[in-house]
Amino acid sequence: MGSFTLATVPVATEDPLYRLMREYREDSHEKKIDLGIGAYRDEDGKPWVLPVVKRAEDLLRENPQSNHEYLPIRGLDTFLSAAQRLMLGIESKAICDNRVCSFQTVSGTGAVHLGATFISRFHSGNVQPTVFISDPTWPNHHQIFTQTGFVVEKYPYYSATSKGLNVEDMLQCLRTAPRGSTVILQGCAHNPTGIDPSQEEWKRITEVVREREHFPFFDCAYQGFASGDLEQDAWACRYFIEQGFECCIAQSFAKNLGLYGERVGAFHFICAPGSDASELAERIGSQLAIMQRAEISNPPAYGAQIASAVLNDNELFSQWQSELKIMSGRLTGIRQEIKSQLEVRGTPGNWGFLSTQVGMFSYTGLSRRQILELKEKWHIYMTENGRISVAGLNPGNLQYFIDAVDDVLRALP
Repeated sequence: MGSFTLATVPVATEDPLYRLMREYREDSHEKKIDLGIGAYRDEDGKPWVLPVVKRAEDLLRENPQSNHEYLPIRGLDTFLSAAQRLMLGIESKAICDNRVCSFQTVSGTGAVHLGATFISRFHSGNVQPTVFISDPTWPNHHQIFTQTGFVVEKYPYYSATSKGLNVEDMLQCLRTAPRGSTVILQGCAHNPTGIDPSQEEWKRITEVVREREHFPFFDCAYQGFASGDLEQDAWACRYFIEQGFECCIAQSFAKNLGLYGERVGAFHFICAPGSDASELAERIGSQLAIMQRAEISNPPAYGAQIASAVLNDNELFSQWQSELKIMSGRLTGIRQEIKSQLEVRGTPGNWGFLSTQVGMFSYTGLSRRQILELKEKWHIYMTENGRISVAGLNPGNLQYFIDAVDDVLRALP
């Protein structure tokens, strides 16, 4: 008899998002719409390979030095140094002081996992570490931190009443959280709500985090998608670092370079200013290398080489900035069109919140009952919390979507 049996290995609950994707694929309706997937689609509803990525790929093919050898455990140096500058700024004092430790990761997910593993292993004290995630947040946050040994708690974020940021309750929760907790903060284009704090609200968050000696862990999967401006979307991370915080950042290039399947990411640990900050960064790097070795040994090369080519060439970088504005601008335009049409029709509800949301996702405020009706009657697939991927809408299906929302809200107010 084997050690593993039906009695000892239960069936795991299917991930809700992947279940939704499976249901969409199995639906044969000709007008079905997928608003669950977090990937950019062009106006024809197709994956968009950025022209700048195609140029970078051409350069790689033409380079006689290109090969498929292993990267170092830390990753591609030219990519990592450019990723640091992109997130922290060209004149970052943290970089100049050699107190930034960076590792290439398997996209943003791998960066969050590497950081969670490190914090769990080396946090101060003998108690189980606690992490606070926003309510709601990217579902994988809960899974990653649970599986790396954290007690996972939530802080209020979304206000169902205002359909905006519940900043007062968020701050109050962080004030009463156990001192020294890890706090997950999404740097921009919050997933799933599309709601970001203002700069003044970020400053208030900073004050509470400092007061309670919390450890800020930034998850930055959408730099450039919130405003179309890479510098502006890095503001929150840079502000914390300028204020002298010790923190870490999970950075992804899946969305902003369209390198979803290449899994290009980076993890940055930024030590607080001090005489031993550089030595501490080296020690942290030595521990991260052991963890990386046990997890993946060597990060994937091809996507990192593409990203490095774009980040380190002035002409390609400028082209990328223009293409980011195309993507973010299209998402903003879709939101405005939905808002305008629903208001003209007199669709039940207040739709002004669509003008304040940013990035790939929107929190619609629809009820679970309304969402299920959209799926069953109209074959429109979105997560049951009301999040939609705005990129799934285009001129070919936008009118159908608006008709469906109007119909369901009148039938099921």
